[in-house]
Amino acid sequence: MSQTNRTNSEAIALHRQLEHIWGTKPGWGRLAAVNHTVVGRRFMLTALVFFAIGGLLAMLIRTQLASSNSAFMDAETYAQVFTMHGSIMMFLFAIPFFEGMAIYLLPKLLGTRDLAFPRMGAYGYWCYLFGGTMLIAALIGGVAPNSGWFMYTPLSSAVYAPGINSDVWLLGITFVEISALSAAVELIVSILKIRAPGMSIDKMPILAWYMLVVATMMLVGFPPLILGSILLEVERAFDLPFFDPNRGGDPLLWQHLFWLFGHPEVYIIFLPAAGAISTILPVLSGTPLAGYRLIIASIVSMAFLSFGLWVHHMYTVGIPHLALSFFSAASALVAIPTAIQVFAWLATIIHGRPRFSIPLLHIFGFFFVFVIGGLTGVMLAMVPFDWQAHDTHFVVAHLHYVLVGGFIFPMLAMAYYWMPHLTGKQPVQHLSNAAFWMIFIGFNTTFFMMHLTGLRGMPRRVFVYPPESGWETLNFLSSVGSFVMAMGFALVALDFLLIFRFGRAFRRNPWKAGTLEWAMPTPPPSYNFASLPYIDNRADLLDPEAIGPHLAAGKGYLGFVRHDRMEVLGVDSITGEPDQVVILPRQTYLPVWTALATGSFFLLMLFKLYWATPFALVAIVALFLLWNRSSAALEGGDMLDIGHGKSLPVHVKAASPPSHLAMVLTLVADATLYISLLFGCMFLWVSAPNWPPADLALPRFGLTLGAVAAMLAVAMGSRWSASHPAPGMALVLAGHLTAGLLLLTVAFIDMPAPSGHAAIASMVVVLVYAVLHHGIGTVFAGHALWSTLHRGPLCTLTLRIGRLWHGYTVLAGLVALVFPYVLDSLARTGGG
Repeated sequence: MSQTNRTNSEAIALHRQLEHIWGTKPGWGRLAAVNHTVVGRRFMLTALVFFAIGGLLAMLIRTQLASSNSAFMDAETYAQVFTMHGSIMMFLFAIPFFEGMAIYLLPKLLGTRDLAFPRMGAYGYWCYLFGGTMLIAALIGGVAPNSGWFMYTPLSSAVYAPGINSDVWLLGITFVEISALSAAVELIVSILKIRAPGMSIDKMPILAWYMLVVATMMLVGFPPLILGSILLEVERAFDLPFFDPNRGGDPLLWQHLFWLFGHPEVYIIFLPAAGAISTILPVLSGTPLAGYRLIIASIVSMAFLSFGLWVHHMYTVGIPHLALSFFSAASALVAIPTAIQVFAWLATIIHGRPRFSIPLLHIFGFFFVFVIGGLTGVMLAMVPFDWQAHDTHFVVAHLHYVLVGGFIFPMLAMAYYWMPHLTGKQPVQHLSNAAFWMIFIGFNTTFFMMHLTGLRGMPRRVFVYPPESGWETLNFLSSVGSFVMAMGFALVALDFLLIFRFGRAFRRNPWKAGTLEWAMPTPPPSYNFASLPYIDNRADLLDPEAIGPHLAAGKGYLGFVRHDRMEVLGVDSITGEPDQVVILPRQTYLPVWTALATGSFFLLMLFKLYWATPFALVAIVALFLLWNRSSAALEGGDMLDIGHGKSLPVHVKAASPPSHLAMVLTLVADATLYISLLFGCMFLWVSAPNWPPADLALPRFGLTLGAVAAMLAVAMGSRWSASHPAPGMALVLAGHLTAGLLLLTVAFIDMPAPSGHAAIASMVVVLVYAVLHHGIGTVFAGHALWSTLHRGPLCTLTLRIGRLWHGYTVLAGLVALVFPYVLDSLARTGGG
């Protein structure tokens, strides 16, 4: 049937068929939803619930500080409240909210039907929900973390925090971060590979560029924190002294690992907000975004710079003067790409004819607050000023002006802008103006006062202060402002409820935008587009009113249903030309079951039931293997018709399928963690006291040689499997098993007790890292061998993905074997 001659009834039938395939099932079937629209909404809604909890904790803090020597909370309760306030806002609200926004919006902006890995998105959501619930349950139970949201050692070490409070933070946050890493991989792959045909990389909407940079930052920014959390938890649970200076450790190692993540995190939160502004502002100004390419260059440079600023938070810990000068200059330098974006936005407004709507009002609020936060950031980048203001309320004020001001106002602008898309209703704007002014005035009253109390020397994290300090009036005003701000947020919530209930319906594209998310019905159907567009112009300068009906009639690509499959098009990352048909998995309960199994592992660790953790790990591995069942059904596909006389291969036979890129990205994150671990060990050699250890020993040469031979067998078998799958995989399997067992012997039999000194602990942890990778390699090879024997020859994609893992494992294993010799050699030359 010709796609260009469809009747209305045929188009309606197409929509019904697509909804049947892509839609979420009712009742318990909702737990099986993997659709990006559903998952994105769940992320945003859950993040807002956590935001409300974090806001309530902020009110408790301000109530305590409203007067001197307040008896509202004792020290322990206050410590738990301010720790949870920061942790919730950073880890459970800010980043997950924008993850949800990206998951919801990106496929629509990119002109496709879903993300590359819908099950991964659903798994990430459940991990986020269960991990966040773990933290909130601890708060309700009175055992919440109490060492501050950045958990500095030794305050968070077992000696000074013997309960499970710190374990809750370390395990709960690590659990939550699984969702961040899975989202990072999913977003990068989707942006690069799952776009509308013709949308070359220089035609992508600006928000896609922002999210591509942010996801890349998340990919390499989170592993250092995950590593730090693992090392601290290992120290607390098994007494390996990475942060104990009496045994060759150093508390500063935690600060380095934390801020390697912590400073980029500021930009991970800010850049999505800036992306929303770059999307919304041109629409409301009625003119294209000024400096599109310059903005892209600025956000890429900002991402690079952000990873060179972590010492910006550690000026007072005894850093050499030369290093202080470098990091101070780099901290000031980051103002340049930020200023480029701000001036581009101002130029857009000047060249256009702004429509004064509620989203624009919030953007103006952002300009005012963020510029103040940026200026105080430049002040804190200067070492002499930072030494004076360090650990005072001035820093708290700066943090909130940058993060809350640079995040909350854009978030509200975004919420009002895309609310019609989410609900199909337009804002009525009766409460929204009053809500904005209450938030704006309340925010500035609250946090501007903190600049003043900070300059007067009020330290952060104190729960009482003396009446004669002169801080009481300013603190009282700050507390009053916080309650005004809270009432403003309550008005926003009421406004959204009224819009949802009584808002005005509209047909399409109420803002007259030029992006593809408005070329679909609102609220959006589960499949987004009945057919996919071909894009030959920049994707924020399109005409949704003309494109929408064309796609709805099924006149684009994939304007039909085939074998009840969920199909999208994969494209070349640079040119945007379609090169494959990507078949996505259907709705399944596997993500929620796998997340539950993952959560059980973290809970067993939390309650010290280590003997049971192997059962949880087996369950997790078994469930992940079940994810692979649907892939087998795709093998054997031929060239598939995509409409308009074109045919493409199915993704398992394509040259650059999304899953291959996903494995590359996973290994990048993995390698970042490994490099951070090696960096940490080297840092201890350079910086920590009590080096070298008295009983540093090396592995037996025979074991080392045997492990090297086994790794070479893995490499040879992996290469051989391309022509002889069964014997090749058998050799890989044997090599992984042998290498893993030999490394395990070296780590726990050849080495002295790792609790004696950080050097031994470092060697053991590096070896255990390699053992874990050989263990996973064993699972990969065993599954591939079983599939070959029972299903026939493996598809080349499975072999290619496996080859990536086996190759990386061999490389990591060789480094782990060499590492004890390198550390021994360095330790004998001094250090510490």
